Amino acid sequence: MDLVVVSNRVARAKANEPMTGGLAAALLPVVEKSGAIWIGSSGKVSDTSEKDSPLKIEQLGAGALAMLDLPAAHYGGYYEGFANSALWPALHSRPDLIRASQDDYTSYREVNAFMARALTRFKKPAAAFWIQDYHFLALGAELRKLGFKNPLGFFLHTPWPARAVIAGVPHHRELIEAMLSYDLIGFQTEDDVENFVRCLKMDFGLQLHDGVVMSRFGTTRIGAFPIGIDVEGFAAQARRAASHPDVSRLRMSLGGERLAIGVDRVDYSKGLVNRIAAFDRLFEIEPSFKREVSLLQIATPSRGTIEAYDDLQSELARQVTDVNGRHGEVDWIPIRYLNKGFSQSVLGGFYRAAQVGVVTPLQDGMNLVAKEYVAAQNPADPGVLVLSKFAGAANELDAALQVNPHDIEGMARTIATALSMPVQERRMRWESMMRKLRAGTIHQWFAGFVDTLIEAHAAQDLTAISGVPRIKPLRTADGAFLH
Repeated sequence: MDLVVVSNRVARAKANEPMTGGLAAALLPVVEKSGAIWIGSSGKVSDTSEKDSPLKIEQLGAGALAMLDLPAAHYGGYYEGFANSALWPALHSRPDLIRASQDDYTSYREVNAFMARALTRFKKPAAAFWIQDYHFLALGAELRKLGFKNPLGFFLHTPWPARAVIAGVPHHRELIEAMLSYDLIGFQTEDDVENFVRCLKMDFGLQLHDGVVMSRFGTTRIGAFPIGIDVEGFAAQARRAASHPDVSRLRMSLGGERLAIGVDRVDYSKGLVNRIAAFDRLFEIEPSFKREVSLLQIATPSRGTIEAYDDLQSELARQVTDVNGRHGEVDWIPIRYLNKGFSQSVLGGFYRAAQVGVVTPLQDGMNLVAKEYVAAQNPADPGVLVLSKFAGAANELDAALQVNPHDIEGMARTIATALSMPVQERRMRWESMMRKLRAGTIHQWFAGFVDTLIEAHAAQDLTAISGVPRIKPLRTADGAFLH
């Protein structure tokens, strides 16, 4: 079987370059080992058709990367518009930030259709296609319209919100129906599955039976597939990183000071404002921690052309300046705030140097930083993970100190607890979490999803089944019926 993985962007394995995000970091090691071909945007746009768009191929271990230019006329509406100003806020339960026009939705569908036509180059009888994330909810329907009978799987890396929230997205019913073109739909958690199934039941009258829903497209299996990391590989990388110049400088700068670390994109879902506020409160209620501990917050800028992100960047800069101005000393600052990214190898070294990992998103599909922080620790003297109960990782990492990121006082006191925890308890908690990580690595996630996809496709029965609920056909933006 040939496996084709599709996402909006791909990762390029360059050791000294910052990683582009959780999805990219997760898929890189499995594509390298599996022999899959990974297709996504080149990061450039052009006016050429999908047939004329050059496809740049790079070897990636046993696999390969294929990158193409997306259409210039529709990229802005697709990416900054519908994907990240309508879908992203809705998927992270921020309906107040949903912004989308009809033109944005048209562009989103056009790019999905463009990618489907580009994938005809890889249409072989033995090929299976695994589509990644919210950028391509409708890609499966577009592939079916082009006559693809291949196994089609979809995995959502973000949460799936409550029905009342996703209903705020224009054309949400059309998109949900399009998703039923996939043989297998995977989510991060059972809560996400339940929210999606409720949409199917309430909006379409469809029921899930033994993990399968039957619609006019045939059968679609729906399940939770919590994503993992390359545990042993990341641990080894963190050990080696001790000699990296950036890690050495960090350790030297600390002296006897302890370190807490947060690593995030600048995004309203990550809870950065509340996290800084919690450290502000920590120094108020426990002044003994002044000059004893600081937070290294790596906050990589993203989507700066979207107003909500630009506003957040400005708010964080003001907040950090205020906290440092009130609590700092001439030879110590409480918040070390960096607006740049680092390579995975360097981050591993930073995690290992930090006594506390602070992962406190307001909402997150999984959050692989939490898992990477645990894997990077020194077994003899591990740090403590402070983790939001609203991250998907909290379902597995129940030995972390879990917090409500909306409770500033509670977070401050939990961080103080983490800093005061004796080594015996730290080891016990770390060992418990490592057992969970080893039981669900990225390689097991990858193999488990692909195996289930092949089984789900084999079980498809596209003939009419008496009594199967039918969905009234919906129209696309151009008025055509979905097939």
